[in-house]
Amino acid sequence: MRQMSSGPGTEPATAASRTEDLQMRGECYTDNVLKAEFQKEQELLKETEAQFQGILREKSDRNRNMKSDITYNPMVDPERRRQEFSRRAQLFARCQIALAAVVCLLLAAMALYNILSPRSAGSATSAGSSFHYPASISSRLQEAVESCSDPCKIVLVESIPEGMEFNSSTSNPSIFQAWVRLMSEARSSVDIASFYWTLTNEDTSTHEPSASQGEEVLKRLAELSGKLRVRIAVDSQEGKPQADLKLLNDSGADVRTVNMRALTTGVLHTKFWLVDKKHLYIGSANMDWRSLTQVKELGAVVYNCSCLASDLEKIFEAYWLVGGSQSIPSPWPSTFSTLYNKDTPLQLPLNSTPSSAYLSSSPPSFCAAGRTPDLQSLLSVIDDAEEFIYIAVMNYLPTTEYTHPKRYWADIDTQLRRSAYERKVKVCLLISCWPHSPPVMLPFLKSLASVHDYRNKLDVQVRLFTVPADPRQKAIPYARVNHNKYMVTDKVAYIGTSNWSGDYFLNTAGSALVVNQTDSPDPTVQSQLKAVFERDWHSAYSAPIRHGANLKH
Repeated sequence: MRQMSSGPGTEPATAASRTEDLQMRGECYTDNVLKAEFQKEQELLKETEAQFQGILREKSDRNRNMKSDITYNPMVDPERRRQEFSRRAQLFARCQIALAAVVCLLLAAMALYNILSPRSAGSATSAGSSFHYPASISSRLQEAVESCSDPCKIVLVESIPEGMEFNSSTSNPSIFQAWVRLMSEARSSVDIASFYWTLTNEDTSTHEPSASQGEEVLKRLAELSGKLRVRIAVDSQEGKPQADLKLLNDSGADVRTVNMRALTTGVLHTKFWLVDKKHLYIGSANMDWRSLTQVKELGAVVYNCSCLASDLEKIFEAYWLVGGSQSIPSPWPSTFSTLYNKDTPLQLPLNSTPSSAYLSSSPPSFCAAGRTPDLQSLLSVIDDAEEFIYIAVMNYLPTTEYTHPKRYWADIDTQLRRSAYERKVKVCLLISCWPHSPPVMLPFLKSLASVHDYRNKLDVQVRLFTVPADPRQKAIPYARVNHNKYMVTDKVAYIGTSNWSGDYFLNTAGSALVVNQTDSPDPTVQSQLKAVFERDWHSAYSAPIRHGANLKH
């Protein structure tokens, strides 16, 4: 900057210099102001940027410490989605097909086992099989299969009351003989399911010589009780004689009562024997001396047939279990289940004849998995008949007998009427007539007998069977009656332990043996049972029911 002169002669120059100086000062001021403002803006910008960076760092830290609730789903190509869905659908369908194939194979294997197991001793452990059971299981399975190939023998047995004679060649061994033989065959065990025990004169307050057979049976059982395992399942009847059971128990037998009244409001009405798990008897005879000589009875005894006997053992074990616990399992343990029923009967040789057979049981609450209830068995036998249905029972009632109040119950009656009407099957009923016959039975029997019209091919017939009695025999309590409980058709022999009224199938313990031998040209148990029925039907002891008939005699 140049210096100013202070003399008058220099004033113009001085003014110009002042003006220039002012301009220079203004420029410097402006530059300084601008610089200051610029610096302030720069500082503000830096401060703002620092704050922004702090906010970003804070947000980043917060994001690291928490998870987002929103799931990121990337966009999927529609074509890829369709292909993935198709792939999964095919995989699901293949799994279903594979599962169905496995189930079918298992069912086929089970059916094949049911068919072949009674006949083939080596089917379970084939030499070419790549699978082997453990030794203990294999041996037991092998034993079961081999026993199923045993040549089973079945024999019809009867008790014909003292003094009765038939003008017929049809005859069968006595039930007394069958029981004695079963005891003589026993080597390890005897199991008996029974209603009651009165095998001696003392039990019935009588002095009958014919009681000797019952007394002989009791004596032999007592002897066996000290040597073998003897088990007796019996209904718990208050007021009934207990002397026989006490004798057997004291001799070593194990006696167990089954309180059916508390469990089902019924009774244990079953009547069967099981010896060494390979011989059996089933039929109408009670453990009563009168059932051997004073009451008409029918049953079947099967020898050397462990397949059938082992299945009957499951029914006995059910009574034994319930008698011990006084309760009914629901569901029953699998050890009580069976493979053999009306749909898949046991295939076995009976008297060298190819046969199918199974055991039914009642009441339904006593039937484990696979077991056919007795009523369903009976109805299926009726439904399968094509030519005839012959029935011999003590009581026939389309009602309940012992419930209060009594109820109408027409399951069997309806099926018989339907068979006669729809399929034109001949139906014949042989019903007992004795002083203890329920009077209400008569009108129902007359109603059933009225379904008879040759023009319309309706053929239902009813006859009453009376066992004759002299004055001495009439004095024997609850004797001189046809106590049979069987049915025979053109296809099947049905031998049971129950009377035919509702109570016996709904809440009473009973059992039945069902045998089919229709594929055999040889004499069969069905043809033998038919001969017994026809002998009784045409005998002097039966008469057609009439409108004025009276069941008392």
